[in-house]
Order: sequence, then C-alpha cells, then structure tokens
Amino acid sequence: MANLQVKLGNLTLKNPVLTASGTFGYGLEFADLVDLNSLGGFIVKGTTLQPRQGNDYPRMAETPMGMLNCVGLQNKGVDYFAQYIYPLLKDIDSHVIVNVSGSDPDNYAECAARIDRLDRIPAIELNISCPNVKDGGMAFGTSCAGAASVVKAVRKAYHKTLIVKLSPNVTDIASIARAVEDEGADAVSLINTLMGTSVDIERRCFNLSIGTGGLSGPCVKPVALRMVHQVAKAVKIPIIGLGGISNYKDALEFMMLGATAVQIGTANFVDPTVTTKVIAGMESWLNAHGVKDVNEIIGCIR
Repeated sequence: MANLQVKLGNLTLKNPVLTASGTFGYGLEFADLVDLNSLGGFIVKGTTLQPRQGNDYPRMAETPMGMLNCVGLQNKGVDYFAQYIYPLLKDIDSHVIVNVSGSDPDNYAECAARIDRLDRIPAIELNISCPNVKDGGMAFGTSCAGAASVVKAVRKAYHKTLIVKLSPNVTDIASIARAVEDEGADAVSLINTLMGTSVDIERRCFNLSIGTGGLSGPCVKPVALRMVHQVAKAVKIPIIGLGGISNYKDALEFMMLGATAVQIGTANFVDPTVTTKVIAGMESWLNAHGVKDVNEIIGCIR
C-alpha cells in the first residue's frame, strides 16, 4: 500500500487531506458522517480575538459551478473556543488547526498567543484576507508589506506550525508568498476565495447583503492551480493547495503542481463525506500506478 504521510514543516500528517476553514464548522458537526480520525487534519472556522456577529443575511448565493459567501467571520471569539470547543476536540486523533483572523497585527498576535497555550492544537492558519482597519480597509494579504507585518507579529507570539492563507485577489501572489516565508511562515495555503458578486434582476438588487462575497467551488480551480504552480516555483516552504477540489483527481492535480497537501472546502456542502472519498481515491490511484509514496508526485509537473 502506498504511503500517504506528508510533512508541513515539523507537522506530520497521516495523509494530505485537510478541510478548509469555514466549510467544516468545528469538525464536530461532521462527526456523525465522517471519521475525523481518518483525516490528515481539519481547519476549524475562522476565530478572532473578540466575538463577531458577522454580516446580515442573505450571505450565501449559488453561482454556476460554485458559491458566493459573505458570512463575515461570525464566531464567539478565541476565549470561547478555548473554554468550550477545545475540550471536545483535544482527544481526536487528527491535527486540529485553527484559522485566525484579525484587524491589525497586534490583534492577530494576541489571538495566536492564546491558541499557542492549547497543547493539542499543533498549528494555526492565518487568514490575511482580512481588512486592515488602521490602513483604510485594504486587506493585509494584498501587499507584501501588509502580509509581512502580520506574519512578523504572529511569529513572535506563536511557536508552533504557522500556515499563512494567501489571497488570490492580487497581481503577484508569488511575491507575497516570499514575503511571508521571509518572516517565518512554515507553510502557505492557497487560494482563499476570489471576490465576486451576484444580482437578482427581479428584485433589482444584490443577492448578498453587502453586495460582494468570496467565490469558491469548481469554478475557481483553474485559477487556484495556476497560483499554486507559481508559488511552488517561488518558495521553499510547503504549500497546501485548495480551490474547487471535488474528488481525488482534483487533489492529485494540485499535488503534481507542487502542493504537499490539499484542503477541501465547498465540496463538503455537496457531499459531507467527500474527504474520506478523496483519501481512498488517492490511495487507489497511487497503488494502481505503482507509486509507493505520495511524496513522489509532489511537484512532478514543473
């Protein structure tokens, strides 16, 4: 049987399949449908220093081959997570990773520091697509300086595996990947959602309460593949690929272009068991093609 084990810095995954933040809740919501212990890991919903109410409804809309969302990072804050959610997750035999969001570098760093104290959380994923409230609202992840400022602050406060989730809403994602690598990121994940909108012509209004939202699903996969390939040629740290992965073939495409692991997001809404199907399909493909170790295919397309 093929070896599926991969490494993200010092973090060893039993297989390359993770879930994407915001599509899998805290994992507990899927426990009756998916064996959480079988996953390489799962990334829980976005967590902030203070509770957030999120945006008004409607905040999700279907699109051809995808969906838009503007949930707005609704969550009860990091202290609630530590007190009430963490005790329910800490004994699961899989890596629980927390997605961290913030409004300025210090805010990110303090949230990360509180998660650092939780022994059974081995990694965080920084969402740098958040608006910088001190700099006119531009997302941190859209400039090298902004991205670097967050990673630098968090790296001082957080001592475990640090993954940085990159925004695709940029002209040169490779430069931003290098900037976060230089400040101490252990890995990068990409892509986050693309900005889009949707219109209701009968009501003559937007389908989302705030007009725009993040586009995800199969429609973004070609963009995600291209960006993963670009970043793989630009950095030495591991890459986690995501964006429209619906089956094992999609996952293998990302890995052949340089991703060490993958995240499955929107497909969880279509088929809650998709993660386990991707793991099984990946293993079958490797065995059928005589590949003894999944690491052999990582980056095989240059």
